Amino acid sequence: MSGARERAMKGRANIATGLLFLVGFRVDGFFLIYLRDFAPGKEQSIADYAVSKHFESRLAHGRGNLFALINIAVGLVLIVQQSSAQWIASLALSGTLIPLGILSQVVLGVPPLLVNVGGISMVAAVAWLGMFVWRLDLTQGGRP
Repeated sequence: MSGARERAMKGRANIATGLLFLVGFRVDGFFLIYLRDFAPGKEQSIADYAVSKHFESRLAHGRGNLFALINIAVGLVLIVQQSSAQWIASLALSGTLIPLGILSQVVLGVPPLLVNVGGISMVAAVAWLGMFVWRLDLTQGGRP
């Protein structure tokens, strides 16, 4: 597989995951709106808005959408990236463990290990990507 094609494949996984996460957590957002505004017993949902599982679900929703957009951006940059593409892509994809970890805490009572691993991974991916972008020589076609 050629270098450019290999980078495009790595970036494609981030873009696809980002788009699918964006759809999934948008649907989650619509469900949260339903619970707050239209569901039977919505008064209790509104009363519990700042606490309980509703609050945790909103945290997962917000982070899920943010990490979806970050993965789309990472994927687009990795298409033109060279040596670090696989590591940055893997770390960014691992960042999606944060909203999944929050939801697993809410639904299954799982400890926050996934949240911690995802957080560290996402910070590392964005920092590494930031260093890469900082070194880009845009006058030479985007190569570091």
